[in-house]
Amino acid sequence: MNWFLFWIVIYFLFLIILTIKYVSSNDIENYLVNNRKTKLIPLVFTTLATFVGGGTSMGLMAMGYESGFAAIGIGIAYVIGFMIMIRYAGKIHAMGVKEKIYSFPHFLNLRFTDPEKDPAFAKMFSSMVTGVNVFIFFFLLAAQFVAMASLLKYAFDVEYTYAAIISGVVIIGYTAFAGMAGVIITDMVQFIIIVLMIIFIFIPGIWSDTGGLSRLSELPAEMTNGTAEGIAFLVALPLFLSWSVLVRMDIWQRVLAAKSDSVARKMNFWSGVGMLPFYIIFPLVGMTIRITHGTNVTSEDVTYLFLNDHSSAVILGFAVVGLLSALMSSGDSFLNIISISAANDFLGWKKKTLPSNNLQKNIRYISFAFGILALFIALVFPKIVDLMVVGISMIIIYTPLTLIALLKKDPYRYRYVGFISVMLAFVVNLTFFLLGIFLPEQYNSKSSFIPAFLIAVISTLVGMAFVKKST
Repeated sequence: MNWFLFWIVIYFLFLIILTIKYVSSNDIENYLVNNRKTKLIPLVFTTLATFVGGGTSMGLMAMGYESGFAAIGIGIAYVIGFMIMIRYAGKIHAMGVKEKIYSFPHFLNLRFTDPEKDPAFAKMFSSMVTGVNVFIFFFLLAAQFVAMASLLKYAFDVEYTYAAIISGVVIIGYTAFAGMAGVIITDMVQFIIIVLMIIFIFIPGIWSDTGGLSRLSELPAEMTNGTAEGIAFLVALPLFLSWSVLVRMDIWQRVLAAKSDSVARKMNFWSGVGMLPFYIIFPLVGMTIRITHGTNVTSEDVTYLFLNDHSSAVILGFAVVGLLSALMSSGDSFLNIISISAANDFLGWKKKTLPSNNLQKNIRYISFAFGILALFIALVFPKIVDLMVVGISMIIIYTPLTLIALLKKDPYRYRYVGFISVMLAFVVNLTFFLLGIFLPEQYNSKSSFIPAFLIAVISTLVGMAFVKKST
């Protein structure tokens, strides 16, 4: 307990000093996109931190315990996705600078709506884009709360409910104050901590417990060949999930915060190259616990059990606090994104932009409200793997809509096509996810993105053909 407190005090003092020195909470450009001047290295660190830190790392360890190497397929899909994003990152950044774009939903609203011509549709479309995005990132934010609560539960011997509430209060408070600049600072700190833990704890522990990986043969075959979630899930990851990088709000936020078009492109390349090793190591942690502790472990507890097995009291305290910082970093990143989107897009139906002071105030109020709702999800549905998978996979329903916005000279023609496509895919994804939750013997909830992506693509192509024919 004393070592946990020691490292927590050190971390928060360090964080407060950096925040006071580098974060200007009264500067709206700084708050939203770090003044669009972020250099390559911090941009890569903050991107990798979001994709490999916090709830993602603990979620992958839990998924490794449940499904084995199927979790690596997510990493491969992301690498492909970052390579796709390289083609569009420069254009996105240039448009962001020219048109003062602050978020992914803001971009879609500019391309598909015209409040002067059709205010009713502009309001409806804005509601749909922001509402679906908020829904998606609620799951990802809730996953951070679940992971953080599982660590606090062991470290300070408190009940899960109280631990989750503490997690929510810390993340909500920091996000409301620091904004995007604060997200970048915490991401850099936590990414360095994660790398140190991998080098000195995870890799040596995996190698020792598995006898140089030889004991992996003790696991069921479907865990080592990647088919534990089914062949369809494994094949669909690189084909469908890879496109999620193009439409993730957190990636857009970082592209828009880049110093230049070139930096935005390079960030995606190095992020894609740098993330794959993490998506191999983290599932191996879960598979190692499956070997050493058997099948009766709660998957959310895998991370702490591994750290406890391979750390002294001092190192365990550092590792747990490091993961807590990673969770806080990822959590404030997700909360910051959905709050910016809602304030700038959802509240701005009647005005092109909101005044800076009002916008920043609204973001803080919304951060508090959304944080409370995500905390409620974490309390009633503490399944980190399902929360993580549905969050990262549902995003792909925006892919056809985004490609139209990026590639077509007049995307406004296809505004109804895009709206219907997203709504249909959203309903399909949610339906199949709930089917998998309540009737797991009938359907795998983690594969709900497959029919949703197909519906999004088919409905978009049919709609575009109809628009061209009618024209």
